Amino acid sequence: MTNATRSRRVSPAVVVVAVSLLVAGGALLVVALRPSAAPDTLQGRVRAVGSTLRCPVCQDLSVADSPSQIARDMRAEIAADLKSGMSADQIRAVFVKRYGDWILLSPPRNGVNLLVWLAPALLLWPGLVVAVFAIRRWTVASESPAVDPASNGFAGSMHSTDPLSASDRRLLDRALAAPDEEPE
Repeated sequence: MTNATRSRRVSPAVVVVAVSLLVAGGALLVVALRPSAAPDTLQGRVRAVGSTLRCPVCQDLSVADSPSQIARDMRAEIAADLKSGMSADQIRAVFVKRYGDWILLSPPRNGVNLLVWLAPALLLWPGLVVAVFAIRRWTVASESPAVDPASNGFAGSMHSTDPLSASDRRLLDRALAAPDEEPE
């Protein structure tokens, strides 16, 4: 089999990895795009709205998960607003007006914040291209002919894959033949 034929053939392992990545990506896409069911109870609706807002005191928790007093007050305000007929978006808008955009756990998808949402996808494609080229280089390198075992990888092994020039190879052969002498 020639090198040209060998480099065009795709190994089964590469096909399995590619198919696995496509299936996993498809599954993640389906889960991400599937709409979640709206909660039926008032407590569930309060939790749904509160889970999108950051607690002002303990900023690593949502209003729904925070045990702080201000989060309890915010949940009570959300419940009162929901009872009065306000939508979840209207309630979030009230809190954004009061605290600013940082109160939202997810950054808004506009302006500079759009980069936060697009950056992973924009970085994924160059990463995939680099991975494909690296895998192709590794598979081509592993299919290249091996050094003649009789030559022990040194003197007399002048293959096309030899990284040394002819003069460097002669210098190395001389150094290995007479290790006690100084090279010229």
